[in-house]
Amino acid sequence: MEKKAMMIRSGASFMVNAIQKNLEEAGYAILPVNATVSAVNAKHRETDILIFYLGDFVSEASELLVYLKDLCTEEDKLLILIGNPMELATVEETIPAALVAASFERPLDIKKLIDELGHLVQVNDENARRKSILLVDDDNSFLKMVTDWLSGTYRITPVTSGAQALMYIADNKPDLILLDYEMPVTSGPQVLEMIRSETKVGSIPVIFLTGKGDRESVMKVLSLKPDGYLLKSTDKATLLKSLEEFFEKKKYEQLHQIQK
Repeated sequence: MEKKAMMIRSGASFMVNAIQKNLEEAGYAILPVNATVSAVNAKHRETDILIFYLGDFVSEASELLVYLKDLCTEEDKLLILIGNPMELATVEETIPAALVAASFERPLDIKKLIDELGHLVQVNDENARRKSILLVDDDNSFLKMVTDWLSGTYRITPVTSGAQALMYIADNKPDLILLDYEMPVTSGPQVLEMIRSETKVGSIPVIFLTGKGDRESVMKVLSLKPDGYLLKSTDKATLLKSLEEFFEKKKYEQLHQIQK
């Protein structure tokens, strides 16, 4: 992502100017706009980062808040709020916390803001590229079918055994492993155990694919603490939706990680 951010504010106060100056010194191009729907709408296509410097005016800016909520929902903008606790609370009555990439209370720590912006840019860049999925299953027909389903959206690497999966991740780090639970020689649980024991690859998310949906089988799968499980009977639309929701959740966690 280009290091460009929109600064939404009501007037150019000393603090707003100071923030802009520091961000520009950190390499960001700042687009200052008035806190109105028309002003934001005219410039919103130029950047994915929206820095909203709040003030007393937010209590009467319902139209702008609704517009920003829709913008973040529909175009995946990164919204950063700067304000006092009351102003932040007012905004969050309209814009859900899940849509806010970061919030900062005044008095503002400029260095923390710059660090957070750097983190957000990095995470957004990583999420903008097409995700890579390692698909592991010993059933060639199932492997081909799921590869065909997912290839239009993700970069798929299909392998037919746990050993091949382990060899692949020795040199590559996929964004997700879809792992068959029941395989000969090296089973899915054994593969997961080996992955989690290696520091280099231990953080790769793993979702089990299983053909059994009974309670006992599901509880057995969950006891291994994968990042999720999917039934092999899942249809294409449901599988794609499940993966989209998984990656959205991971993105949210990554965006907010620096503030924990």
